[in-house]
Amino acid sequence: MISFLIHEDGDSVGVAVIDIKKGEQAEGRSLHGQAKPALKALAEIPLGHKIALRDFAIGDTVIKYGCDVGKVVAPIKKGEHVHVHNLKTKRW
Repeated sequence: MISFLIHEDGDSVGVAVIDIKKGEQAEGRSLHGQAKPALKALAEIPLGHKIALRDFAIGDTVIKYGCDVGKVVAPIKKGEHVHVHNLKTKRW
């Protein structure tokens, strides 16, 4: 079963298409390529939320839908939930 989608080849996060449970092996699909990544979810990822496809350090940029969606403000490990607790907009 597909758990998350990667919308553009350069995206560093996937978007959950179901609620992903912590500890679950999450299967992904790329919309523009043949990529079928799989990773272990390190946190609960609600439907529509972001899951990290790689490790991030503070100050890194997160790419979703091929766009810069913000900067990392707390370290994020591959498989963790990416949301307001560890990602902030660069607008303000």
